[in-house]
Amino acid sequence: MDIKKLAESLNPAERKVVKILDNFSSFHDIVKATGLKDVEVARALQWLQNKGVIRLKEEQKELVSLDENGGKYLKHGLPEKRFLELLERPAGIGELRKKTGLSDEEISISLGVLKSKAAIEIQKGKNIIVSITDNGRHLLKKGFIEEQFLKENFPRDAASLNEEERFVLGNLRKRKRIVKVELTKIVDAGLTEIGKRLLKEKLEEGLIEKITPSLIKTGAWKNKKFRRFDVKVNVPSIFAGRKQHYRRFLEEVRQKFVALGFKEMTGPVVESDFWDMDALYMPQFHSARDIHQGYYIKEPKYAKDLPENAVKNVKAAHENGFGTGSRGWRYDFDVKKTRRHILRTHDTSISARTLASRELKIPGKYFQVARCFRYDVIDATHLPDFNQVGGFVIEDGMNFGHLKALLKLFAKEFAETEEVRVKPSYFPFTEPSAELQAKHPEMGWIELAGAGIFRPELVKPLVGKEVPVIAWGVGLDRLAMFKLGIKDIRQLFSHDLEFLRNAKVV
Repeated sequence: MDIKKLAESLNPAERKVVKILDNFSSFHDIVKATGLKDVEVARALQWLQNKGVIRLKEEQKELVSLDENGGKYLKHGLPEKRFLELLERPAGIGELRKKTGLSDEEISISLGVLKSKAAIEIQKGKNIIVSITDNGRHLLKKGFIEEQFLKENFPRDAASLNEEERFVLGNLRKRKRIVKVELTKIVDAGLTEIGKRLLKEKLEEGLIEKITPSLIKTGAWKNKKFRRFDVKVNVPSIFAGRKQHYRRFLEEVRQKFVALGFKEMTGPVVESDFWDMDALYMPQFHSARDIHQGYYIKEPKYAKDLPENAVKNVKAAHENGFGTGSRGWRYDFDVKKTRRHILRTHDTSISARTLASRELKIPGKYFQVARCFRYDVIDATHLPDFNQVGGFVIEDGMNFGHLKALLKLFAKEFAETEEVRVKPSYFPFTEPSAELQAKHPEMGWIELAGAGIFRPELVKPLVGKEVPVIAWGVGLDRLAMFKLGIKDIRQLFSHDLEFLRNAKVV
C-alpha cells in the first residue's frame, strides 16, 4: 500500500484521531483527547477501519456515570455536607432550610444520612432541633466518601470498582438521579501494521477539502494540495423513502396503457353473478364455472341495481341465443341466482359493464387494472387474491391476427421477454380462445394471459349489435415476477423490511 497516498486521503477528523491512537484506544478517551463530537469520532474510526488503519473491538460493559443530580452535587457539594457545614449551633429545621437553600426532599435525605453516620443529634419537642456531634465535626474534617466518589473520572467500568466503591455506589443508587449504571457498547481502537506505518508518515495540514468559486477565480488552488478521495471506500447504506416495488410496477403498467391510447375502466370488488359470469355467457349450471372458484358474500346476498334490459337480453342469450345464430345453452335462466353477490373472480366483469354502458365508443380500446379473488392453494406462483390487467378493443374488422400481435406486444413491453408463445385454450366467453405464455429465465414457461374474441352471445345482448371484440386478461402478479426478478409470488406483498429495502424497483 502507498502510505503517502493513504496519508493524503485522511480527512481532518481522521487526522486528529490517528495522531493520538498511540496513547488512547477507548472511544471515550479519544473523544476527550481530540475535542471532537461523539458522532465525528465514530465516523472517523469507521473510515480508518475501512482503510485498514485500525481494528475496532466492541464489547458490552456496565458503565457508571453521573446523573443530573450527581453533576449538580459535584459542583456544589452533597446536600448532607452543606447541611452539616451550616450547623454551627443547634438550630431548627425551618432555620436550616432557609440557610442551606435545600429542598424539603434534600433536607429529609440529609437528616437520614447524617443520623445513620451519627453526625447529628435530633431533639424532638414543640420544634425539631438539630445539633452537630463530635463525630459530625470529625466527618467534616475527614470528608464524605460519597463526595470523593463523585470526583472520580466518569464514566467508569462497574467491574473495576473496589469493594468500598461498590458499597458507596449502592448507597448513591438508592437516591434520586445521582449516579446511573447502564449497559453500554464499548469501542476500542487498535493500530494495524498499516496504521503504525502511517503514524511515521508526515501528515500534511491545510489540504483542500472542496473546490469553491473563489478558489477557482483567484487561482489560489494552483499553490495548494488537494486531499485524495477514495471512491471505493465502504460508506453507510442510506435507505431513502420510495414506493413499494409492486405498487410502483402497477402504476407503470397503468401509465403504459394510457400512453398506448387505451381508456381505463373501473368496477366494484363486490360483484354480482350477473356481471362476473352470466353476462359473459357462462351457463349458471355448467362445469365451466368451476374454473372460477369464487367467494360468495353472506350479507347482503343479492344485488338490487342490475339493469333490467341487460338482464332480459342476457337471459334470452342463455336460453335461445338472442338472434345470434346460436341456440344458446337451452335452460331456464334463474333471474334470482344472477343477483348473488360474489367477490370479483376476474377482471373481465369490468369489460362486461363497459360494453353495456352508454359510455362505450366504437371503435374504442379499453383496459382495467383489477384486484381479483379465487380460492387457490398458496405456493410460489399462486395466491387466493391477485391483480389482473385486462381489456378489449372493439372495432369492425378486428380478427385473431390482431389479437396475437397485441399479446406479443404486451409480453415484450411488460415482461421484457422475446420468448413468447400463443397456444390454443378454452374460455366460456371467447371463441377462438388463446393462452399467452412467456419463458422465465429460472421458472420456465409461465402463463401470462388468457385471451380470445368475445362470442356474439356475449356482445350482442350488452352492446345491442354484433361487432368484433378482441379481449385479454393478464396475470399482473406473474408479469411483475419477470420484471422485478422475483422467484416467489409472495415476495410481491412482503413486509420484510430487509427485502423491501433491497427489492428491485422498476
